[in-house]
This record gives sequence, structure tokens and C-alpha cells, in this order.
Amino acid sequence: MNLILFASTLILVAAIAIASAKNKKTTAALQQEYWEKERAANNTRRKSLDDLPYIKLPMEIFPMELLPEVSKIEDYKQIILSLQELPIVNFTGLSNTELKLRYGAPNIDLLTSYDQNYTLLVRTLQQWAQALYDDGYPAQACQLLEFAVSTGTDVSTTYRLLCQIYQEQGTPEKIRSLYPIAETLNSAMQKTIVRILQESDQSGD
Repeated sequence: MNLILFASTLILVAAIAIASAKNKKTTAALQQEYWEKERAANNTRRKSLDDLPYIKLPMEIFPMELLPEVSKIEDYKQIILSLQELPIVNFTGLSNTELKLRYGAPNIDLLTSYDQNYTLLVRTLQQWAQALYDDGYPAQACQLLEFAVSTGTDVSTTYRLLCQIYQEQGTPEKIRSLYPIAETLNSAMQKTIVRILQESDQSGD
């Protein structure tokens, strides 16, 4: 029995050693691939940014007149106004390396600022919509959420609240119109958002 146990232990140790060696080789290959890609990205020349999918803010949908006495809502309005003339692009899911390869290394600071503007936009829309909903303005909140979704936001609470409003408005069928957007999101949150839609869709049946 001791001999069998010893042999089994040796086999297990050997298997672990082989797996560890394979893992190290895979890691080394991935690291080499990354640095080769990064070197290529850093040598990519500046490209025109004229054809980027810039997001224009439809100012007519923003309820600027509502709840002027609520300070946090006034803050959201000011953020939207500050973003109105700034370049906004959704680069969710793209690394800096990928951005440099596509648009040129010299543009990376500009591209980063465009993406930061987008992040600020969708977070503000979510917070503003939630505040409006909590204060009894679901229709106005819905407008903000629908615009955020149209830009490809991956803020999961945006989808959750929008589904809730659709159900409360008696239009649960609108949830299904969100699937094509959610299923094509280039984000780690994609599966979570699809699951939110599925759960909301089922609860409305």
C-alpha cells in the first residue's frame, strides 16, 4: 500500500510539474506577444480622428428645468453643460495599446480624454436618471437612460432601472429592444447586462 501511495504521489508531483512548466511557457509567450504589440503600437504614426464615432448630446432631452432646488441635480446639469462642446467617444473595451494601433501613438492623450468624457457622461446620466426617478419623474429618467443605452453604455444599473421603468409604464416589451445593444457590448459587463435583461423580461411575463 505504501508503494502504491508513493507511486501515486510521484505521478501527482510530475503532473503538477508538467502543468507548471506549460503555464510558464504560455505566460512567457503572452508577455512576448504583448510587448511586441506594444512596440508596434508605440511606432504607429498619427492618424486622422475626423471619422471617430463622436457622441453629440441631444440637449433637448435633458430636463434642465426640473428640480432646480436639488443641489446634486444642479451638479449633474452643470456636468452635462460642460460636456456639451467636448469631444466624447466610447472606447469601452479597448486598451491603450489597441487605441495606439488604430489611431496612432501621438493621439493617445487625446483619445484618453475623449474616453474619460464618455465615462463622465454615462455615470452622470445614470445618477441624474436615478435622482429623477426617486423624485417622481420616471418619464424624464427614461429619456436619459435610453440615450445612455444608445451610446453603448456598460453601466449595469442603467439597464436595470430602465427595465424597471418599462415594467411600471406597462411597456415590458421594450425590454426586448435592448438585447441587440447589450449582446454586442465590448465590455466585461456584457454578460451581466444580458442577464439583467433576461431576468427583467421573464419577470414581466
